[in-house]
Amino acid sequence: MAFLDDHPDALHRSCEAGHLTGSALVVDVGSRRVLLLLHAKVRRWLQPGGHADGDANLAAVALREAQEETGIEGLSVVTPAIDLDVHLFHHAAGTEADHLHLDVRHLVLAPRGSIAVANHESEGIQWVSVKDLAALEVDPGTLRMARAGMRAMDELAEAGFGVRRGERGAEAPPEPPTG
Repeated sequence: MAFLDDHPDALHRSCEAGHLTGSALVVDVGSRRVLLLLHAKVRRWLQPGGHADGDANLAAVALREAQEETGIEGLSVVTPAIDLDVHLFHHAAGTEADHLHLDVRHLVLAPRGSIAVANHESEGIQWVSVKDLAALEVDPGTLRMARAGMRAMDELAEAGFGVRRGERGAEAPPEPPTG
């Protein structure tokens, strides 16, 4: 909050000290696998996300970025945010200066069996279980976000929202009625 008080332009990437970003933990509601992208600029597995570019609705930013970076139709964002991560974003040499990202992370639900298609920002894309994230050498913040997302999924299942519970839980609840 102090950073935002000191940087009223934090919604814009022109704020060189750092800026707000919105990320999406995209989860397939059937398999509970998360979607990661091999980010072309930083050559690491990351969740979809991007700059706010003046948009203070960071849930909408996360949803927009998830749609653009995965090509999945029918995504839905869950509020409130599940995680906040402040990290120094490192770029490849010569692309742009390293700077802080104040990343507000949201759970984004993908329809069962969604097929993702990477765009130009990624060199790869894959669905992975939370327990397999360590094999991709993701950072501790990504692991924390994924665990928070699974807790949020369990809460949605307990509330009867048609998402599958984790290994500790029961079978998936019935789909909510439509009409």
